[in-house]
Amino acid sequence: MLTINMLFVAILAIRFYSLSISIKNEKNLIKNGAQQYGKRNSALLSAAHIAFYFAAIIEANHNQIGFDALSQLGLLLLIFAFIALFYVIRQLKEIWTVKIYILPNHRINRSFLFRYVRHPNYFLNIIPELIGLALLCHAEYTALFGLPLYGVILFIRIRQEQRAMAHLG
Repeated sequence: MLTINMLFVAILAIRFYSLSISIKNEKNLIKNGAQQYGKRNSALLSAAHIAFYFAAIIEANHNQIGFDALSQLGLLLLIFAFIALFYVIRQLKEIWTVKIYILPNHRINRSFLFRYVRHPNYFLNIIPELIGLALLCHAEYTALFGLPLYGVILFIRIRQEQRAMAHLG
C-alpha cells in the first residue's frame, strides 16, 4: 500500500534528479560565459520550495493522513507537473536550470509549448507541483500560507526573467 511518506520520498528523489540536471547545466553555462540574473530571488525561491515541501509532509504526518481520494488527485497533479518539468528540460536542453542564466548568444526557445504557454516551467510545473503536494498531504495550512508567499517570490522571478531576456527579442 502506498503511503504519503513513501510517495514524498519518491517525489523528493525526482526533484533531486532535476536539481542534478540543473547543477550540471549551470556549470556549463558559467563556463560558456552565461550571466546570472536574480541571484537573491533564486535563493529565496529555493528556500521557499524546500520549506513548502517539508511543511507539507510535516503537516501530513502530524495529521496522520492516509492515501485517499484527495491524495490521489494530488498525485495526479504531481505526475502532470513532473511530465511538464521533464518536457521543459528536454526542450531547453543544456540551458535549463533552476536559476536564470543568459548566454552571450542566447536564443529564445520557440517550440510549440513555449509559443503557447508563457513560462511553462512555472505555470505547468511549479504551481501544479505545489498544489499537488498540498493535496497529496492534505496540507491546508501549508497551502494557505505557503502558496501566497511562494506566489510573490515567483512573480518577482518571472519579472526578473522577462527583464533578463527582453533584449533577446
